Amino acid sequence: MGRIKVGIVGVGNCASALIQGIHYYKDKDPSEVIGLMHYDLGGYKPSDIDIVCAFDIDKRKVGKDVADAIFEKPNCTTVFCKDIPKTGTIVKMGRVLDGVSEHMKNYDEDHTFVVANEPEATKEEIVNHLKETGCEILINYLPVGSEKATQFYAECALEAGVAFFNAIPVFIASNELWAKRFEKAGIPIIGDDIKSQVGATITHRVLVDLFRRRGVKLDRTYQLNTGGNTDFLNMLNRSRLASKKISKTEAVQAVAAERLDDENIHVGPSDYVPWQKDNKICFIRMEGRLFGDVPMNLELRLSVEDSPNSAGVVIDGIRCLKLALDRNIGGVLEAPSAYFCKHPLKQFNDDEAYQLVEEFIKGNIGAKIHEVSDYSSRKGKQASA
Repeated sequence: MGRIKVGIVGVGNCASALIQGIHYYKDKDPSEVIGLMHYDLGGYKPSDIDIVCAFDIDKRKVGKDVADAIFEKPNCTTVFCKDIPKTGTIVKMGRVLDGVSEHMKNYDEDHTFVVANEPEATKEEIVNHLKETGCEILINYLPVGSEKATQFYAECALEAGVAFFNAIPVFIASNELWAKRFEKAGIPIIGDDIKSQVGATITHRVLVDLFRRRGVKLDRTYQLNTGGNTDFLNMLNRSRLASKKISKTEAVQAVAAERLDDENIHVGPSDYVPWQKDNKICFIRMEGRLFGDVPMNLELRLSVEDSPNSAGVVIDGIRCLKLALDRNIGGVLEAPSAYFCKHPLKQFNDDEAYQLVEEFIKGNIGAKIHEVSDYSSRKGKQASA
């Protein structure tokens, strides 16, 4: 089926886990591969992905081969694949804009970004580099709250004719205006805000959906998260959290039997604990009522290595975007976005989203939600018959 040429914006922990994963599974027996929907997805394997360009602003990464840059500080994720061969892809200086929070300048260099002392790339330089490298898909791994920077790189992708995977909670794919721009340009996009393999949000959604299916009245719930990577340090600036809280909260509200009042639901990052590094700890509490209005509550503690938890999902998303490119499908890929992301343009419960992605992979449905709805309706009529 050929290669998949991918570019990365932000060579942090998530990029490290992604690149490690591509090489970790390269020579594995397909039966030993875990964490992916399919080892072979539509004819593409993880090892078919090539990182052809990368952008960052940290002086320890800019100018280095991406195979070396992913292990530079402040990256702190688990190293599960040490022997990454040189890629020949050199990390280029990107644009800072709002990609670095002001408060992070007050932390030591082991834990924060150190902006390279060289000119920032212009839009023209980035667009030209995307074209010169043959990049087909650009992944946005910028820090939470990077509104202007995300929009900048989305513009670059549009101008270069490159598919866009928005892995962070800045609303591009779920924004009607941006969605229409990508559709008009005939360029596929997946977003927004990656949903990890078994992370806080997907676990919370499953439990809320369980309450709904079993007829339990959910009265109130919270989800608290702590971590020690640069993402959690960045999120100490609460002004950068508006879209993150919306993304995570709406992901949970979307599967509830009844929408909770704002005062009865709290979902979001809580604190930065440096020694946790890339380990994220989540605490979920749900209070509800059973038969006879008898009260009950559920408490859960989840501990995961944050970045590898999302890498497999991104590999699946990359391959769905490649299928869209092969099939000349443009605009928001609504079924993959609903399954892979917390804040898609259209929400589905996770079981339905999974089935719809499977049908997308097979080529039975396209990008648009009305096509998905028509498919669901046909399946329902067939089952009734």
